[in-house]
Amino acid sequence: MNDPSVNEQPANQPNTPIPEIKPGAHWTKKKSCVISAVFLSLLLLLSLLITLADKGKVGKGKVGMVKIEGVLGLDIDESTIVEELQDYRDDNSISAVVIRINSPGGAVAPSQEIFEAVRKLRAKKSVVVSMGSLAASGGYYIAVAGDKIVANAGTLTGSIGVIMEIPNVEGLMGKVGVRTEVIKAGSHKDMASMWRTMSREERMILQRLLDDVHDQFIEAVADNRNMDVAEVRELADGRVFTGRQAKELGLVDEIGTLEDSVKTAAKLAGIEGEPEVVTKKKGLSIRELLKEDMGQMFGHIFGRANPASGMQVRFLMSP
Repeated sequence: MNDPSVNEQPANQPNTPIPEIKPGAHWTKKKSCVISAVFLSLLLLLSLLITLADKGKVGKGKVGMVKIEGVLGLDIDESTIVEELQDYRDDNSISAVVIRINSPGGAVAPSQEIFEAVRKLRAKKSVVVSMGSLAASGGYYIAVAGDKIVANAGTLTGSIGVIMEIPNVEGLMGKVGVRTEVIKAGSHKDMASMWRTMSREERMILQRLLDDVHDQFIEAVADNRNMDVAEVRELADGRVFTGRQAKELGLVDEIGTLEDSVKTAAKLAGIEGEPEVVTKKKGLSIRELLKEDMGQMFGHIFGRANPASGMQVRFLMSP
C-alpha cells in the first residue's frame, strides 16, 4: 500500500506553481538597452559629422546676407554687424556675401569699424553691396569696401562729407537768467559747449579736425574705387547723387536690384545655378527686444539733446 503522507499536501498550503526562469532573460533585456544606446549614439555622431562636413565645404552655392538699416551709432550697433561679417568670413560654406545698405550714415567710428570688417571679409570672399533707398555718407563709406556696388536708379547716395552740429543756448539761458560756471584745466576743455558762443580759435580747431576726417573719407573712396584723389575731392562737397548719376561718375558699378546683387555675388564666387541665400537669425527673446527698443528710444531722445554728446563728428546726410 502507498503511504498517503507522501503525496498529500497540508490543507492550508495553496497549490502554487513555481515560475519557470528562462536562462538568459535578464541578459536579453540588457542587450536590448545596449543596442538602443549604441544606435542613438551613432545617430548623434552622424548628425554631428554631417554638420561639420557641411560647414567645412567650400563653394556649396551659399550667399550670406547682411542688412545695415538705420543711423550708424544710433539705430545700428556696429559690433553686431562686425560680428556677423566675421562669422561669414570664417564660415567655409559661404562663398560670397551681399551687404544690403539702407542708411544715411551716422557716427564716424562705427562707419569705419564696419568698413574695415568688410575689407577683411573681401580679402577672403566676394562681397557685393546692394543699395536700397538710401546709402549716403557713412552708408556710402561702408559700400566702397565691397568688390562691387549695385544701386537702384533712384537710390540716393554720395554725400561725401563730414558734419558736426553744436547747439548754442546762450541767448535763451540769458533770457531766463541762467548762467553756467565752468572750472577747467586746459583752455579748450569746454570747447563746443552749448552754453556759450564758440570762439574763432575754437572754430578753427574744429574745422581742422573735420577736414582731417573728410580727407580720410576721400582717400577711402579713391583707394577702393580706383579713382584719383583730386577726382573724388571734386565730388566730395556733401552733395547727393541718384544711383544713375553715381554710376556715370564711377561711384557705383551697376544699376540693379537686390536680386541682381545676389546674382552678381554668385557669379564673382563661381557659383553655378541658383545660389542659396543665408541670413543670420536675430534673437527674439523679450530681454533682447526690450534692450534694443529701449536703447533706440533713449538714443533718439538724448542723442542730440544731451550736452555731453553735443560734439559728435558724423558721416551723416543732413538737411
